[in-house]
Amino acid sequence: MKVDIWSDVRCPFCYIGKRKFEAALADFDHKGEIEVEWHSFELDPNAVTILDKTSEEYLAERYGKSKEWAAETHKNVANAAAEVGLTFNFDQAIVANSFDAHRLIQLAKTKGLGDAIEEAMFKAHFTDGKNIDDQEALQKIGLSVGLDVSEIREMLNSDRFTDEVRYDEKTAETIGVRGVPFFVFNEKLAVSGAQPPETFLGALNQAWESRQSSAT
Repeated sequence: MKVDIWSDVRCPFCYIGKRKFEAALADFDHKGEIEVEWHSFELDPNAVTILDKTSEEYLAERYGKSKEWAAETHKNVANAAAEVGLTFNFDQAIVANSFDAHRLIQLAKTKGLGDAIEEAMFKAHFTDGKNIDDQEALQKIGLSVGLDVSEIREMLNSDRFTDEVRYDEKTAETIGVRGVPFFVFNEKLAVSGAQPPETFLGALNQAWESRQSSAT
């Protein structure tokens, strides 16, 4: 059974949602028969990589709020991440456009490394403070999951996988995705947001039962 996930590596709740979904999948009786495919989604396609602005300043400006509000928001999200075993270092996070990161993810997907590259990309951005719009950083991230560095370099210096990223985003628009993470189970049942593992497990079971019923 297929589970499609729309996600942006700049989205903290996508990383948190990944962990919660994985917890649900671990308890699912048919986990060995689940195929997960990650899809590109840019929360802010017009984001400009800014090395001299903190993520806190960016968040405050983007939503027209105070720095105090942004700091409290980051604290709350970091606490939510810690609850599922993740470490978010927002003080080190670099405000960066994610388009090339998505192209690298698309390349990794062709090698069966979609989940591995998503994990590595999230960790690089939220935990390690790496610039996910920097070619050298992207090469190291890709290399860490088993991609060939020369192929990564060639891809980054071309427009390869641009169409694949745009196709994912167009599909998201078509099916009404307004935010991420967004999960679609068996091409029928949708779950939006970083829901509790129990919700994901319920969706897995419901989609599985529906699939089995339609097959008989």
